[in-house]
Amino acid sequence: MVRFKNRWLLVEFLPSTTFAANTTSTSTSAINSKHIWSALKQSILAHFGDAGWGSVASSLTVKYYSPQTGICIIRVARDQHKVAWAGVTLLSNIEGHVFVPNVIHLSGTIKQAQLAAIQHNREVVARYRSQAGLPAAYQDSYEVYLQTSEEEIEALQD
Repeated sequence: MVRFKNRWLLVEFLPSTTFAANTTSTSTSAINSKHIWSALKQSILAHFGDAGWGSVASSLTVKYYSPQTGICIIRVARDQHKVAWAGVTLLSNIEGHVFVPNVIHLSGTIKQAQLAAIQHNREVVARYRSQAGLPAAYQDSYEVYLQTSEEEIEALQD
């Protein structure tokens, strides 16, 4: 029996206010995983054609998306991960909202993608706290957010 080998892309969609002249809102809560999948499909079709889409179509799935942070975990076959990565990088907008995709991590297992997502969330919260000038032991709503996001991410199955 041959095992299906995957690559897991951890992507952060940063809202772009610089190029959003013709959009009304650049909130990440306006999109969901289905929108990301269809935008990624259109990006791959536009830049790599039917052959590019045919190579990744059967294995490309969006396993997780958090509208609060814009973090997304995408699964793709190991041999075609470069086409999917390029498609994500060349993605310009999702459902009319302009985003800048930032590939944070590439891994071979979902567990490593989960750990990278949790670590990234902690770094973002630490950055917010340092910008606000809060002490390290300060208790705020970010603690609850970190706990719930960690539970959501760890609940993912392959």
